[in-house]
Amino acid sequence: MRVEEFDFDLPLELIAQKPLASRDASRLLVVKRGSGECVDGKFSDLPLYLRPSDVLVINDSRVLPARLWGQNPQKSGLVEILLLRPHGEGKWEVLVRPGKKARVGAEIVFSPRLSCTVLDTTPNGTRLVQFHFEGDFQGILEELGETPLPPYIHEKLDDPERYQTVYAKHSGSVAAPTAGLHFTPQLLDAIDRLGVAVVPVTLHVGLGTFRPVQTEHVEDHVMHEEYYELSPEDAAVINARREAGGRVIAVGTTSVRVLETLADEQGRVHAGSGWTDIFIYPGYKFQVVDGMVTNFHLPKSSLLMLVSAFAGREVIRHAYEHAVAKRYRFFSFGDGMLLL
Repeated sequence: MRVEEFDFDLPLELIAQKPLASRDASRLLVVKRGSGECVDGKFSDLPLYLRPSDVLVINDSRVLPARLWGQNPQKSGLVEILLLRPHGEGKWEVLVRPGKKARVGAEIVFSPRLSCTVLDTTPNGTRLVQFHFEGDFQGILEELGETPLPPYIHEKLDDPERYQTVYAKHSGSVAAPTAGLHFTPQLLDAIDRLGVAVVPVTLHVGLGTFRPVQTEHVEDHVMHEEYYELSPEDAAVINARREAGGRVIAVGTTSVRVLETLADEQGRVHAGSGWTDIFIYPGYKFQVVDGMVTNFHLPKSSLLMLVSAFAGREVIRHAYEHAVAKRYRFFSFGDGMLLL
């Protein structure tokens, strides 16, 4: 498959720059996988499409304040550091701009309490750094760091919590699991009253998830690894619901990737933690997921390939054409889609 097959034209004004005043006031495009039928609605209508026997799987990862600004004492001007992945004992893989200020051996100072030394350059141009700090690293990060927003969002976010889900718990992502941004405590309560089980998984989202695929052919793309967790108790709930005839509805492509990473051929999920680089594109056979809540994704992205694998390329192409024609809002702060 050619990556070009997953391209589409999107008017720039449809890229949402800010969240709506109320999270669940966004629109919801309901798409039936078999027929491709599209139904326009509101995200707050989601309980109408759920059954009491279902299990809704959410990603409870929290976005780190992963952007830091520092200085190389040997050079003038600021250095931007974006945390990507921990490597243990204070070591992190990071993106650096400008790179010429962060050669191997360089020291970057963020505050009297935090600095780092550049240890190595990776094959993909990132850096491995060793942080030096006094006290709690997470606390210092909360004090000094900024929540990174995707590059297609050009407006400053008034409230950084709007780039977190209301159920965000475990810090580690550098980008939000955006399908979950639509949920409010009230909507989750309504889903709970319906009898639906709401179960968390954790997948710490990396930048590679959102970037366009750069290879010519889909099959040549290599995913970045991302850390995941699923507890034995939550795995048991998912399996019990599925065995009783309930559907597994995943909130976001990140939840899908955890479930499919941990699934066996009988459709059972097994508790575990680790790093996954699962790449789901058309031709993939889903083992666990029966439905998906998702946002509208970037052209040529692995996320668009995943939803195309789930619903079919033609169904997704038609749904995106419908969304553009109906002026849906796209990407992180945009509207939602329910694939059933």
